[in-house]
Amino acid sequence: MTLAPYAVQAARSRGRQFAEIHSDDRSPYQRDRDRVVHCSAFRKLQYKTQVFVTREGDFYRTRLTHSLEVAQIARSIARKLGLDEDLTECLALAHDLGHPPFGHAGERGLNEALEAFGGFDHNAQSLRVVTLLEHRYAAFDGLNLSWETLEGLAKHNGPLSNPPAYIAAFDVKYPLDLLRQTSAEAQVAAFADDIAYNTHDMDDGLRAGLFGFADIAHLPLIGEALRESQAVTEQTNRIRHELSRRMINALVHDVLRESAARLAALAPVDADAIRDAAAPVIGFSPTLAAANREIKKFLFERMYRHWRVNRMTHKARVVTTELGKLLLERPYLLPDDWRVRAGEPGSAQAAVAVRDYVAGMTDRYALDEYARLTNPAVPA
Repeated sequence: MTLAPYAVQAARSRGRQFAEIHSDDRSPYQRDRDRVVHCSAFRKLQYKTQVFVTREGDFYRTRLTHSLEVAQIARSIARKLGLDEDLTECLALAHDLGHPPFGHAGERGLNEALEAFGGFDHNAQSLRVVTLLEHRYAAFDGLNLSWETLEGLAKHNGPLSNPPAYIAAFDVKYPLDLLRQTSAEAQVAAFADDIAYNTHDMDDGLRAGLFGFADIAHLPLIGEALRESQAVTEQTNRIRHELSRRMINALVHDVLRESAARLAALAPVDADAIRDAAAPVIGFSPTLAAANREIKKFLFERMYRHWRVNRMTHKARVVTTELGKLLLERPYLLPDDWRVRAGEPGSAQAAVAVRDYVAGMTDRYALDEYARLTNPAVPA
């Protein structure tokens, strides 16, 4: 496939932090994608919460299935716009590698526990995972991903005027240019994330019985898709699946139309013209952006703040907050290798070790570790 001139061009990659000799014909971004898929942080996403804690049921999305859905949507958009599909897919698969257990509730808990030491930011932690915490290679720490992938991970939600400390201090051969726009590929990954979680959270909320079809019939975009689906079948499960399919289809086609118009108006001659643009080139039309905001508002009120979800997130936040505070104050409770890294109790060094240790846990491991540290009846 011939790429558009404004796509990131693999032949012009700025390279990797550590020089490597490659023996096959994969592009830099195919190689990056493969490294992400094979890393331990990616596998652990299978047991990290999206909305529902994994023990609530086998059918709800996890961080892993969410990432796979984002990748599918992102790759489809990238293909239509003439972008590098492999880079786009890699960014979609890697964007949540830094998430702690229990999703955003876990993030808030860990942020609270480490507030005196800069808190916690999952985007910064994702960059930390791929540049430092993965130990798969003899010659270097991290995955040694290409500059374009690191740029996309750091800025996939846009320019950073006040970046987290790890991103701000990250040192590579070529600066990440945090105040510039990111590549169109990274922008696509970010919007695919938006499309995926709105549609699958709506699906999971319906499946869990937090709201019903009558509750969403008034929503823009969804109401029309619901009526069209109900005209085809009366089976609840089929209606729910058809609704998700129609939502994704409508949102993707809107992004394609709007982005194509923005690209035509900008007429970028290369990827750097995208980075130098005053605004993102990938996005929803004003009509769909307003509809998307209303859908988010509904999900916030009826799903993310539902009493059942509140109970799950409360418990999850308690677990991660208490784990973070306890281990920060008593790093001698950490396993041997982590205890050496932590140094003195309550220190900045201890905060770094605790951040990495807790963020790397799955939901199940965090619950088990919490029980081992707080329940005398549970063996250490």
